[in-house]
Amino acid sequence: MALPKIIVIKETESEIKRLLKTSIPFIAQRLRVLLILKQHESTGIAKREAAALAGVCADSVQRWRRIYVTEGIEGLIKHNKIGYKPSVFTSDEHAKLEKKLNDPNNGLRGYVELKEWIRKEFGKDILYRTVVNYCVTNFHSSVKTARKSHINKDVGKVEVFKKTSDKSAKKLRRQTGKNSKP
Repeated sequence: MALPKIIVIKETESEIKRLLKTSIPFIAQRLRVLLILKQHESTGIAKREAAALAGVCADSVQRWRRIYVTEGIEGLIKHNKIGYKPSVFTSDEHAKLEKKLNDPNNGLRGYVELKEWIRKEFGKDILYRTVVNYCVTNFHSSVKTARKSHINKDVGKVEVFKKTSDKSAKKLRRQTGKNSKP
């Protein structure tokens, strides 16, 4: 078995702990490993032991140790992550999309039709999966949801139906004195 690699760490434990408190979580893992390496600086520590103490992969410890040796603490705490991607839709497009999805008379039967509507309305050819993910994330939609109302529903006929519903029919029978159902 190979001997543990001994590296000299220039920073003190207190400096590393101060950086650890102010860093973001995935940089904090690197600094925790660096702190463990600093605590075992005189005797050295194997990458597997350091990984077990820090709760990370041994290959990560090896990679971070190499970065520290070549670039120092600055190389260890820098990262190339830029954050979230910008949204596919602008705020105006988002508002129109929300209005279209919440309209009971919109006539959309699924995300394929919504994708076509987006292509015609906004001139954007967006992937089906992107449309589904955006709608589920922002509007809590689902693939198979019943419409609130049928698109061809006649409001006048609904009122007539309500007037002749079972409750209204019972009331009408009581008033006329007929006990049998029609």
